[in-house]
Amino acid sequence: MELAKKSYDGALTCALSVKDLNKAIDWYNKVLGFETLYVINDQGWAELSTSVNKVNIGLSVKDKITVGGGAILTWGVLDIESFYQHLQEHHVKFDGEVITIPEMVKILTFYDLDGNALMVAQDLTN
Repeated sequence: MELAKKSYDGALTCALSVKDLNKAIDWYNKVLGFETLYVINDQGWAELSTSVNKVNIGLSVKDKITVGGGAILTWGVLDIESFYQHLQEHHVKFDGEVITIPEMVKILTFYDLDGNALMVAQDLTN
């Protein structure tokens, strides 16, 4: 319980894989009423706001999308390096190291006991 009180910032981004970023943005905006927050074309990424406070949808371009899944829950954290260390102490499996997109975000992908991919992200825009 102590970690949760100190680490999480209350934000949640649900990342979904898409083949065509522009078509996906258009669909989510028109069909679900989401609003585009930003698009990073060279990263193949867009983030859209939902009607749920601090819950966003992230769209990530992938060449091949696995049917029946692909959503990765991403929690916003205040200090990703501390969180990474905490996960290492619990022998969590990672998909690489912390990735930094300067002046935007730091991200880290890891897996639960059943192999479900999860992410944490630290906002660097402030």
